[in-house]
Amino acid sequence: MHMESHENLLAGPAPTLLPDHPEAREMLEAGTKAADVAARFPAYPAAWATLAEDYFAAGHAVTSYAFARTGYHRGLDQLRRSGWKGHGPIPWEHEPNRGFLRCLFALSRAAQAIGEKDEAERCAQFLRDSSAAAADALNGAP
Repeated sequence: MHMESHENLLAGPAPTLLPDHPEAREMLEAGTKAADVAARFPAYPAAWATLAEDYFAAGHAVTSYAFARTGYHRGLDQLRRSGWKGHGPIPWEHEPNRGFLRCLFALSRAAQAIGEKDEAERCAQFLRDSSAAAADALNGAP
């Protein structure tokens, strides 16, 4: 029996791809301090993610949480401007998405460290729902 192919209306929303920020990315890659990049480009989530990661590694979970939350909110703003409706894939494979996804992971980790169990679980689930590849990569899966 021949079945015509139709778009799967249950497939869900298309992946959201954030725009690149070449100048901010190049500054960070060149070794400019993440705080300086965040100050000059406050909408660039990767700078906030780097700050959150650096402060968490130094044992400053509350400061990491604050930086991660800032990057998370700046990323949500960009996602919405890019057509995101509150759910759907945010592919790790698209490099400009990684700053937001790293902030989401950092927010979950810092929330766990300061005893915000519900927030930690919500962010971890949001990360997994957005990109299983990101969740695996950031959690150190092989």
